[in-house]
Amino acid sequence: MSYPSEKEEFVEVKTREIDSNFYNYFVISICFVWSVFQLYVAYFPLNTTISRSIHLSFAIALIFLLYPIKIHKKAHFKLPFYDILLFVVGIGVVVYPAVDFYGLASRPGDYLQRDITVSCIAVFVIIEAGRRVLGPALGIICGIFLMYDYFGQYMPDLISHQGASIQKLAGHMFLTTEGVFGVPIGVSVSFIYLFVLFGSLLERAGAGQYFINVAFALLGRFKGGPAKASVIASGLTGMVSGSSTANVVTVGTFTIPLMKKAGLTRVKAGAIEVAAGVNGQLMPPIMGAAAFIIAEFLGMSYTNVMIAAIIPAFACYISLFFIVHLESCKLGLKGIKDNEYQSKFKIFVSGLHYILPILMLLYTLLIAKQSAISAAFNAILLLFLIMIFQEPVKKLTMGEKVGIEDISIGFSDIFWAMVTAAKNMTTIAAATALAGIIVGSISLTGLGQVLSEVVEQLAGDNIILILFLTALMSLLLGMGLPTTANYIVVSSLVAPVILLLAAKNGFLIPAIAVHLFVFYFGILADDTPPVGIAAYAAAGIAKANPVIVGVQGFFYDLRTAILPFAFFFNNKLLLIESVDPLNPYDAKGIVWLNNPIEIVVVFAMAVVGMFAFASLLQGYFITNLRIWERLLLIPVVPLALVPNVCAKYLIIPNEYISYIICAIIYGFVFLTQWIKSKNDNTIDCS
Repeated sequence: MSYPSEKEEFVEVKTREIDSNFYNYFVISICFVWSVFQLYVAYFPLNTTISRSIHLSFAIALIFLLYPIKIHKKAHFKLPFYDILLFVVGIGVVVYPAVDFYGLASRPGDYLQRDITVSCIAVFVIIEAGRRVLGPALGIICGIFLMYDYFGQYMPDLISHQGASIQKLAGHMFLTTEGVFGVPIGVSVSFIYLFVLFGSLLERAGAGQYFINVAFALLGRFKGGPAKASVIASGLTGMVSGSSTANVVTVGTFTIPLMKKAGLTRVKAGAIEVAAGVNGQLMPPIMGAAAFIIAEFLGMSYTNVMIAAIIPAFACYISLFFIVHLESCKLGLKGIKDNEYQSKFKIFVSGLHYILPILMLLYTLLIAKQSAISAAFNAILLLFLIMIFQEPVKKLTMGEKVGIEDISIGFSDIFWAMVTAAKNMTTIAAATALAGIIVGSISLTGLGQVLSEVVEQLAGDNIILILFLTALMSLLLGMGLPTTANYIVVSSLVAPVILLLAAKNGFLIPAIAVHLFVFYFGILADDTPPVGIAAYAAAGIAKANPVIVGVQGFFYDLRTAILPFAFFFNNKLLLIESVDPLNPYDAKGIVWLNNPIEIVVVFAMAVVGMFAFASLLQGYFITNLRIWERLLLIPVVPLALVPNVCAKYLIIPNEYISYIICAIIYGFVFLTQWIKSKNDNTIDCS
């Protein structure tokens, strides 16, 4: 098989392309300086307000330079005067808290008219910048919250408050660390940028192509090999990219055409890549921007968030692999012939050096137990060295001479990766800044307590209904918001309510379970029709209808949708043994599961439960499922995923008996399917 060496770009045309050397050099310079600044503050931390202000000013500058006010053909080839004005004014007002930091610190709450004017202009500028890169949805939501803050006394009694003056509102939203410069953008400054830069460097170095090559070399010859390779490649890429749409675009460019060539329809090829790409954002060690914000919101280390996500993430991916296997068997797909492959060993060895930075990342997080900032910084430094020397070492191993131009290739790749990382960060910085306005509104008005009362009136004490409403809210908001903003909005509004009502119902739920619940459904929104962003990306590559691709992708991802409900009630899926009744919502109140045998059993049964659910959806196991076999598989799902609930509400002594019953039923269905496949001479997919 010949492996593609260059990636076909599939990116929505939004940024400007002006034929001006000065403009291009200017934009590139800002991008590079921003990346250098982020590396500097990672090693030499600045005051939080100053670093957050400068961070956002870089993003605002790039947005008004790169993104036109309206998307049309002519807008992409000129920089109008009003964008130059917004560029200048935007930088001026957003960097104001850093420039006048000591002055603002000396007059807390007693702001000058100048402070208020700058704050009002800044909020308007940030909303407009967010609209350009994120669409209007998040800006409209921010506007609604600001109106609620100001006109609170005129609201219905249930949600009314005393209202906030312009002075109080502007100061709270922009001149403190409660609004725009709150926790979300703080995480963007400290964690997210470094991990985005790490992913950009890996991609530029060639790691993405290496992961795809390895996946195809290992799985290409099996039934539906290209589709299975897509799942593995997306999982490997997802471990370092932290973006579902980036996974789809990066991996799907290669895998979708090959899946179509292997016999899958355009829709199914696109949908498999969507499901694989979306699930990639669940994969540790880099789970996307929202995961870092979870750690910051809960006051726990990112390592703990990563550990809690391990079993659900791998159960998701293994079950998606199983779904692809079932689809391949149903369609009778073939693999790619062995003689089309290069040496598997040669392919595997060719990129082993790309694994070293990831191992460094994991070592720093899990063994050295240092911060996520240190882990990312160390991994980036190691990756710098690899990129500088990989071309000279490659030439030396081939017996060729090494020249200065070979070393310069590495420096060039580092430079362009830093530029790309900055461009990718504009969206995240704008999203976290706008999300900060919503979080600030909640802290200013006490909306969380109000919402708790509203939810209690709507759902009563029915925790299942509240979880369904939360999932629905995440999916609906996800149609217009990126995952990070979606998570921040929903978790800020609903997570405290769920924890409170769960406690009233006698459930001691760790806060991380609730936040991961919201996180999962925020990610699933990327392939939820009619506006799933990842589905649109995959559909463009597959040349299929994006809505139909989204529907099919969401159908594949239904197994991901049941996992959050499972780990909400069965915390062992998050490797949590128990919660301290006196301190249930604090990270220090969590007792982690540490019995290796029990961990293996929990993981294995989670996979069995997900396999059973996948077979139910596909109507296929080893061969077509008969009705009574489907009925038998139904109880396997809860018995495997929530054995504690089954033991509590059914006549089962304990959760281990639940596991045994589950295994017996599943094994019996497997046996009947195997016998049926032999008698019918059908394709054996066991």
